[in-house]
Amino acid sequence: MKNLIQKWNSISLVLRILCGLIVGIILGLCIPKVTVIAILGDLFVGALKAIAPLLVFFLVMSALAHMGEGQKTNMGFIVALYMLGNLFSALVAVIACRLFPVTLTLGKAATEDVTPPSGVGEVLKNLLLNVVSNPIASIVNANYIGILAWACIFGIALKAASPATKNLLDDFSNALSTAVKWVISFAPFGIMGLIFNVISESGLKALLSYGRLILVLVGSMAFVALIMNPLIVFFCSRKNPYPLVFKCLVRSFITAFFTRSSAANIPVNMELCEEMELDENTYSVSIPLGATINMAGAAITISVMALSAANTVGVSVDFGTALIMCVLAALSAAGASGVAGGSLLLIPMACSLFGISSDIAMQVVGVGFIVGVIQDSCETGLNSSTDVLFTAAAELRDRRLHPERYSKEANI
Repeated sequence: MKNLIQKWNSISLVLRILCGLIVGIILGLCIPKVTVIAILGDLFVGALKAIAPLLVFFLVMSALAHMGEGQKTNMGFIVALYMLGNLFSALVAVIACRLFPVTLTLGKAATEDVTPPSGVGEVLKNLLLNVVSNPIASIVNANYIGILAWACIFGIALKAASPATKNLLDDFSNALSTAVKWVISFAPFGIMGLIFNVISESGLKALLSYGRLILVLVGSMAFVALIMNPLIVFFCSRKNPYPLVFKCLVRSFITAFFTRSSAANIPVNMELCEEMELDENTYSVSIPLGATINMAGAAITISVMALSAANTVGVSVDFGTALIMCVLAALSAAGASGVAGGSLLLIPMACSLFGISSDIAMQVVGVGFIVGVIQDSCETGLNSSTDVLFTAAAELRDRRLHPERYSKEANI
């Protein structure tokens, strides 16, 4: 049995996930009523979501407790990349909607039980309130803004702690990292269960009537992932960006696509950063922070859906107003993870900029839920893979500008 496990683990994780994906598709087509298979996906996502808050809390706290005086990190530049990524992604969506305008078939939508935020001020207010949320409640509820805030406070406070206490923090962090590796080794079975559930229950035929909308959404996200993000990485590293881009897409995008949860993908991203030998003091903060504010996919969804609503009701949107919406989408997307329903429930906020009534805007939200099988998967994959990409890009830039800070080459 031990030899079988060792042989299984010796196979490339990507290859194992690909096998799980193929088996899940076959089972979904051949035996769709055997729904017990889907529990493998639920268990995998549940395990990732359960371990991620503790992993983030102890990694950040341990990193800050050990950080020396005057030690440099790239966090300021990474946050700037996150916000610029949101803004440029919204701009890409506006251009795509100009080139390929979309109109929607609206009707009654089952969205009466959801309440969108009244404005970007409410989104940012909720985001700030999450910072001062109870630390235990933050861990239990996977409130990563609160987890980061309290981990930073405790980590700085523990700088004066004894070496034994700091070593204990290290032991907890290492134990959690090992547990994460164990969970990720079951990713092929989890992906198999998740894709089986999609194939057997989602009713993909219902998406055909929204094909043009899906193409604009996915096309915009593909442009950001394959053109815009590589340009940003090239600006930072001054070398061919595509090996790094494809590594992040293969290792991070695929799992995020099927889990449809940036939070669940945090352990996957952290393991990838460790594999690339990035600075742990930086990525232990930038990855969970990115899962909260780095929402390029959400900015695209908000922009495309709002402009499609405007086209549907015959509202002409000039380019200046569209640019204002880009800024609004970028800011509100940064708070999308703190809103029930995510980016879809921020659509009415963008629609209000064009004078579109809340009744029509909520019908657009209903359309968003219909195409969400594809939209949300691609959005999460783009968001999560970009967290690693921008973290690595910032370090490549720092290595290029300040080579004296680094004793060895990173595995990027």
